[in-house]
Amino acid sequence: MKKFSLVLLSVVSFLSSFSQADVSAGKNKTAVLQPAKPEQQGFSTERLKRIDDNINGWINDGRLNGAVALIIRNGKVVYHKAFGYDDLGKTKPIRTDNIFRIASQTKAITSVAVMMLFEEGKFLLDDPISRYIPEFAKQQVLDKFNEADSSYTTVPAKSEVTIRQLLTHTSGIGYAQIGTKEANAIFAKANVLGGIGVDNGRLLGPDMKKLGKLPLLHQPGEKFTYGLNTDVLGYLVEVVSGMNLDQFFRQRIFVPLGMNDTYFYLPVAKQNRLVNLYREENKKLVSAGSEIVQNGKFIVDYPKIPGTYYSGGAGLSSTTTDYAIFLQMLLNGGEYNGRRLLSRHTVRMMTMNQIGDISRGPNKFGLGFGITTERGSSVLPTPQDVFEWGGAFATTYWADPKEKIIGIFYRQLWGSTFGEIANKFKVLVYSALND
Repeated sequence: MKKFSLVLLSVVSFLSSFSQADVSAGKNKTAVLQPAKPEQQGFSTERLKRIDDNINGWINDGRLNGAVALIIRNGKVVYHKAFGYDDLGKTKPIRTDNIFRIASQTKAITSVAVMMLFEEGKFLLDDPISRYIPEFAKQQVLDKFNEADSSYTTVPAKSEVTIRQLLTHTSGIGYAQIGTKEANAIFAKANVLGGIGVDNGRLLGPDMKKLGKLPLLHQPGEKFTYGLNTDVLGYLVEVVSGMNLDQFFRQRIFVPLGMNDTYFYLPVAKQNRLVNLYREENKKLVSAGSEIVQNGKFIVDYPKIPGTYYSGGAGLSSTTTDYAIFLQMLLNGGEYNGRRLLSRHTVRMMTMNQIGDISRGPNKFGLGFGITTERGSSVLPTPQDVFEWGGAFATTYWADPKEKIIGIFYRQLWGSTFGEIANKFKVLVYSALND
């Protein structure tokens, strides 16, 4: 009997410890995003109404056709609204679940994919990219450029381009179509494009191999030059993982996080949720048409066309909710809803100054994100250490580790001169804080 009691006591003790561990694990598991009253998270409902007034005013002035705005604090959705219409005839209201072309917001997701492989020991950040993509060996740097015929001379690069330099846009690689006149001309002559709206059947790998043979705009690590760096990183993910970028994103990031509306090419059932693209003409909005010519051309409705080119720098379309999930994972230190993608120290590395004294205006750059400095925090209310970026079609986001705030503002405009609207949205968000 005594032996039976000891066994029973051991079983109870084991079950108790198991239950406590389970509870403890539950406490550490971050919840999915849920709505909450603004006042519960330190916001003023009355002051948030200023956002409504301003966005409706921009729409009435003809500066916007429509937009979706989302604010999260402490993992709680305190504001998520859609404004305006998806057509100039004002018959189709914008909805909060609409899908937008997010262009360069793709870069952050590709950067996370790179850092996931970094955590697995696949490479170090200061490895030369030529170790994994040999076409980047023995690169040349642009010396003289002849605008008349796009011919040029070069000098040898003093060092090899590294993975870290690609993540920080300090490699010297420029942008096709939207870059400098030299980069636009050289890339166009080599038939290297910006990566969106390209012909079906085109693949990332062959273009990145061609890019490796083209000249850098400056010596590696010398300055910040926004370019096709993240497209190269997308191909690095493919080479190292053995999957194409679409497969890697889907299996390793989107499905685990529950990002169910983020795609390179939209399934037919979701294509009706893609918003229309507009452009400015005499400070008024008009339809962007079917194609946009920019040192080449891209097809406006590229997310609806079955494709094979997975641009790590610009190819994705998404919703405000999906991108908020991605940003919340980063604010949580790499974990969301019990699924860990990155360690907190990797997130720390990604969201700190990685370019040292290299100039980028008042702010700096991390591994895939713009980083607000103390100096930069004097320009707008966003505090030091905010990480952020946006997309060429007038989408923008930021994540604030100190205030635990995520702000997302999606429009769909090409060539807009109304860039101050995104900054005004930041002012309106922070001025609504009431704690």
